[in-house]
Amino acid sequence: MSSVSKGDRKASLDAASWLFNVVTSVGIILVNKALMATYGFSFATTLTGLHFATTTLLTLILKSLGYIQTSHLPLSDIIKFVLFANFSIVGMNVSLMWNSVGFYQIAKLSMIPVSCFLEVVLDNVRYSRDTKLSIVLVLLGVAVCTVTDVSVNAKGFIAALIAVWSTALQQYYVHYLQRKYSIGSFNLLGHTAPAQAGSLLLVGPFLDYWLTGKRVDAYGYGLTSTLFIILSCTIAVGTNLSQFICIGRFTAVSFQVLGHMKTILVLILGFIFFGKEGLNLHVVLGMIVAIAGMVWYGNASSKPGGKERRSFSLPKTQDYSSLPVSSEPDTKA
Repeated sequence: MSSVSKGDRKASLDAASWLFNVVTSVGIILVNKALMATYGFSFATTLTGLHFATTTLLTLILKSLGYIQTSHLPLSDIIKFVLFANFSIVGMNVSLMWNSVGFYQIAKLSMIPVSCFLEVVLDNVRYSRDTKLSIVLVLLGVAVCTVTDVSVNAKGFIAALIAVWSTALQQYYVHYLQRKYSIGSFNLLGHTAPAQAGSLLLVGPFLDYWLTGKRVDAYGYGLTSTLFIILSCTIAVGTNLSQFICIGRFTAVSFQVLGHMKTILVLILGFIFFGKEGLNLHVVLGMIVAIAGMVWYGNASSKPGGKERRSFSLPKTQDYSSLPVSSEPDTKA
């Protein structure tokens, strides 16, 4: 196969990976918004536990059918990953409760510089001037779109700090584990989803009661709300898988930067389906600036020297830049 056709194939798979992530992420946000706002199911942590339980069930079925190969991941790595991931989920929920929406959005935006810091320190990655400026432009545009009132207190700041660093570490670890052990996205989910499901379903009801004052077992489950929960869990499988695919193919920083396209789409779809309240000129301008920054980032980071790893201490067992979306068994699945 010629280098041109390989490049075209990689570009097509990259685009498909991003599209898969954008569609599933935007879809689950809209479904969860309807589930929580319309039907009053405000148990976010428990719902996330159900998401991972559904993902675990699917990986077990596919593994029993032979679509996912058996792979090894050390228990210590699984424990570290699950700790990072669960602190991320709990930290974000607590941060949203204790802080204003504006500061919560600022905390989410700060994940990009934190992820950059981790790549620079742990992977010795270097960014060109254009790549750095494009990241700043994305941050500026998304901030204009989403940040309104900003208020913070000590405990809210600590919760946000824990959420930001644990999220950045979890996303870095997704890329790190796939690189180090040469495992696909479904394999990694098969190792980590059961532990996340068990821990979140154990802690989730108590945490949700603390955050909302409501018990998940006392919720009035109707046919429509139950169908929405099932739909949310189904879409979550794609969301979890697509996150692992994208971070595995790219990096946590690229996932964060280009992932803010989902923020823009959620805003646009929210204005379409839930009313135009809050839509004004500066929000539109922020969207335009953010999209321009994403296009610039994609162009700048793909150029020679735009974003490169100077040295790499891990054993290079496979080149993920030339692999399909996931390992061969995952593609079959």
